[in-house]
Amino acid sequence: MPVDLSLAHRSDTLLFLAVVVYSLAMLGFAAEFSFSRRAGIARALTRADAARAATPATAARIRQPAAVGGAGGIATGPPPGAGPATVGPHPPLRSRLDRSTTGDHLGRIAVVLTGLAFLLHAGSVVTRGMAAHRVPWGNMYEYSSMVALVAVAAFLVLLTRERVRFLGAFVLLFVVLFLGLAGTVLYVPAGPLVPALQSYWIAIHVAAAITASGTFALGAIVTVLYLLRAKYDVLTTTGGRPRVSSVGRLLPPATTLDRVAYRVHAFAFPLWTFAVIAGAIWAESAWGRYWGWDPKETWSFITWVIYAGYLHARATAGWRGRKAAVIALVGFTALTIDYYIVNIFLVGLHSYAGV
Repeated sequence: MPVDLSLAHRSDTLLFLAVVVYSLAMLGFAAEFSFSRRAGIARALTRADAARAATPATAARIRQPAAVGGAGGIATGPPPGAGPATVGPHPPLRSRLDRSTTGDHLGRIAVVLTGLAFLLHAGSVVTRGMAAHRVPWGNMYEYSSMVALVAVAAFLVLLTRERVRFLGAFVLLFVVLFLGLAGTVLYVPAGPLVPALQSYWIAIHVAAAITASGTFALGAIVTVLYLLRAKYDVLTTTGGRPRVSSVGRLLPPATTLDRVAYRVHAFAFPLWTFAVIAGAIWAESAWGRYWGWDPKETWSFITWVIYAGYLHARATAGWRGRKAAVIALVGFTALTIDYYIVNIFLVGLHSYAGV
């Protein structure tokens, strides 16, 4: 059947609108993230006002530093080196509380905008498939769009189970850049599938790979944030001067980030395992062998081994923290090579998956 050019154009328009709304949501999350430290200051000043009206003994207790909420509502503790709250002159408390409330409102608006952008993005994917009369992941442009969609979906699902609004700015930065690359460098007009992809296995094998890839991307983002927080903790403990890692001051505790990263990777790994197995079955159907050490097969297996090592090290050797985080990022690097380098620059049976 011929491509429906009207639907194809509508798909491109919806994706453009989705990127615009994702960008606005990213700015909202970033604003909330930057206001989180001011929220902590406002709470500390509230305790200072209470101390003025208390007896000397009670005031001494009230002036003790209290844990304050970080970005997204996760307790991050007082800023390192902070002493007891003072009761001296300070700027108007109402203005600081207003900025704190503004940050929370911006965060809520950003969540709504993310949901709206997700719907626009999903509409782009659906109309692309309808225009070409096939599944909407037949080339690198479409695959990239789907990976970004899954990453946003994983973030929204995680948002219902964990207090992870602080992730919003970082996840959407990845999504905007990823879609920007897809819509410029990797873009191809809607068209029929090449003969090698005309199989029902594309709806099984590739869908599993997309879901795993998008979830692994979310895991990599959380892992990077964990390393920033851990680095900040080390520098402040040893008296160093945090620079880039000073972002860690506004992040949740390192243990929380490490736990979230592990859960995301543990969810994605079985999906990638299934994708590799389904790809081998499809290879036997298409080429008469389950495995031929094609570059795509090889790097998919390398990625699987690295992530398996990450989960195995945590489960048996008790690896936590930096060691495990490094392995996870090596795995995501292998996944990136598997997607970009192998598809574009290496010649193999999967070369049809290129731009």
